[in-house]
Amino acid sequence: MNKLLHTVLVSVALLSGWAAHAQSYLISNTSSRTQQPQGEFSVFSSITKYLAQGDEASLSTWFADNLDVTVLSTSRNCSKKQAREILRNFFASNTPRSFEVTHKASEANKKYLIGQLNAGGELFQVTIYATSSGQETYKIQQLNISRQTAAY
Repeated sequence: MNKLLHTVLVSVALLSGWAAHAQSYLISNTSSRTQQPQGEFSVFSSITKYLAQGDEASLSTWFADNLDVTVLSTSRNCSKKQAREILRNFFASNTPRSFEVTHKASEANKKYLIGQLNAGGELFQVTIYATSSGQETYKIQQLNISRQTAAY
């Protein structure tokens, strides 16, 4: 049935001029069925969107069960629920306007991101360290938000 469905979809796509779309559809449906887009740093696409929106609830789905959180010089190792509350309070005082990635790096099952958050009329530097164990989704192990200092 799946093979027939794929054949029909490809035929319809080809007839209507959407060959590239059909190829993309077939590739995405025969490859890994993760919720993340493809690419080395795809783990950060949702995370950066949620930071820009100030959506701590969605962002917290990427948190490890326990993580290190530093917000404006206050550091603590906390649970996913506690980290979500810390971010909720931060976003309540600093409404996000935008988030721009300034640096990304990776190594084996580790990803690292630095970005600039424009929130509440100020600029903040955000640093995120995420890891993965095997085939599991990446989880944020460390999150640091600090005031951006002026560059001279």
